[in-house]
Amino acid sequence: QVRLVESGGGLAQPGGSLRLSCYASGNIFSIRTMGWYRRLPGKEREVVARVTELGATEYADSVKGRFTISRDDAKNTVDLQMNSLKPEDTGVYYCNVDRLVDEYQEVEYDFWGQGTQVIVSS
Repeated sequence: QVRLVESGGGLAQPGGSLRLSCYASGNIFSIRTMGWYRRLPGKEREVVARVTELGATEYADSVKGRFTISRDDAKNTVDLQMNSLKPEDTGVYYCNVDRLVDEYQEVEYDFWGQGTQVIVSS
């Protein structure tokens, strides 16, 4: 059974940094796209950043130049380095895997982590 486990959220001051990590546990053969989403207070969940199996990345306009997504396929992890944090980055951040192939060559879709809280405040 595949699970996504997130870590690294917490409190940061404006202008500070946090690093989120997500580990996909289970018997995984390959993962297509890994990403980070967030739900800001009073808003719908939105994409923050995604990275494909080929290393192509995309970012929300609001985080471009401040956040960096990276993945390690040997470890089945995806990280989000968040710099120059702003109070409007405060929210719950979720790790996502859109599609994976398990050890039995079965294709499975749409996995989510439990969410990790990020608070940016002085």
